[in-house]
Amino acid sequence: MPHTESKLEDLYEHPGHLLRRAQQISVSMFYDEMGSELTPVQYAMLRNLAGHPGTDQVSLSAVTGIDTSTGATVCARLEEKGLLERKVIPHNRRQRALTITAAGERLLEDLVPGAQRLRRRLLAPLSGPEQLQFMELLTRLVNANNEQSRAPLSAPGSD
Repeated sequence: MPHTESKLEDLYEHPGHLLRRAQQISVSMFYDEMGSELTPVQYAMLRNLAGHPGTDQVSLSAVTGIDTSTGATVCARLEEKGLLERKVIPHNRRQRALTITAAGERLLEDLVPGAQRLRRRLLAPLSGPEQLQFMELLTRLVNANNEQSRAPLSAPGSD
């Protein structure tokens, strides 16, 4: 057995369990810092839409790393809240082009301080260099295992 492995009898030796716990903690802090107007997934979709205006629901879901049925539901909720508009694409009536509304842009702008607090708070137990290293390693872990996801992340325009 390699020196990095054990019998994994302690649940906290399982990286997946620790990642799940980290996600639980992150979501809890998200609501503390960002309020309850958006869920973390709604925030991610709206934030990505701001960077990719006019994209369709399928592509937005792909760059956010969520499945298309969840993406459609999230877009419908954001539309109900008046934060995005969905319009039929003339050459493909099954797809919807998405644009963020002025209200959506204002909300994202209002959430910037909360997002900054969330990031600082979540990474606070680590020193500055450790924070950079953690983000680098976490990004590498996610990117290297992307294809193992049920909804692999795709780069914008890689369709």
